[in-house]
Amino acid sequence: MSEEDVSYFRRGLLEWAARTSRPMPWKGEKNPYKVWLSEVILQQTRVEQGMPYYEKFVKAYPDTHALANAPEDEVLKMWEGLGYYSRARNLLRTARHIASDRNGVFPDQYDDIRALKGVGDYTAAAIASFAFNLPYPVVDGNVYRVLSRYFAIDAATDLSSSKKIFASLAGRLLDPDQPGVYNQAIMDFGALCCTPAQPDCGNCPLNQRCLALAKGSPADYPVRLKKTAKKERFFLFLIVRRGDKTLVRKRAGRDIWHGLYEFPFVETGSAEELSEANIGTIFPGGVPEGITLGEPSSLCRQTLTHREITAIFRELAVPENIPDRVINDGIFSGCVETDWAGLKKNFAFPVVISGFLKKFV
Repeated sequence: MSEEDVSYFRRGLLEWAARTSRPMPWKGEKNPYKVWLSEVILQQTRVEQGMPYYEKFVKAYPDTHALANAPEDEVLKMWEGLGYYSRARNLLRTARHIASDRNGVFPDQYDDIRALKGVGDYTAAAIASFAFNLPYPVVDGNVYRVLSRYFAIDAATDLSSSKKIFASLAGRLLDPDQPGVYNQAIMDFGALCCTPAQPDCGNCPLNQRCLALAKGSPADYPVRLKKTAKKERFFLFLIVRRGDKTLVRKRAGRDIWHGLYEFPFVETGSAEELSEANIGTIFPGGVPEGITLGEPSSLCRQTLTHREITAIFRELAVPENIPDRVINDGIFSGCVETDWAGLKKNFAFPVVISGFLKKFV
């Protein structure tokens, strides 16, 4: 690739960006805390979905110290609905590290930024270029798509061996004098013009040299390997009602949803078994007198990276005179009673549960 080729690509991209508006609350931000916050929120999250969370977090935690002093349960509750909660935990751990070990000063060198918990190559490059104008290229899904089409690259973007190809190419094309502006331009270009479906090739400033367009096959890029099937899991969640109280517990272990709250549940092997589950399934040793099981909700679903979750919710009415030991054993182990009125306000739930609460409660 010649210098003229590089110049053509940069010039076309930057001229397009100069006349194209894509307003975002963090765009042009130089405060590294806010840049970092926005980039962590946007990991595996659409911009439109992430914007209200960014604004909510900035308002509640305007700087690193404010976030570092927040309780974990509060931060997880603020994060509720975004999924991939490890991002929120890493956010909090990193804020506490910066507040306590760096006196609140965000690192300003790429290697130190990359060493932060929850910060990978892309996020480190974004922070380095946007906040500190350091010449590190971002390579996200938009960039993969733009480069794979423009150069008709057949290497599968989801292979680790391909990362070096795209990183090297992105570094060669990066404008070293304005890396932040360039990085934002190529990501905006992928989001607005070189889109996954129906790219606007007719108005593309790079269309004269786009190899995928010349071949008549932009839709064939980027190349990806065939995805493996997701494992399905099926949960019957029990909304235990005893007076104005209900039961919740914090999910422990290394399974999905670690650290979030949940209702007691029964896990089955199929959707059919889920629908057929009855009160005998919940109390195999015999149903205590007075306890009744309500009608099942409609099916609720959540898609995770490697899992497909299907859930049903049913109310379990428990008379107030039932001894505590009855609902402290078996599937109720580890649960605590809490006020029903404060349920949605005080606890961070997985999407499948929070979605049910918003829709049906």
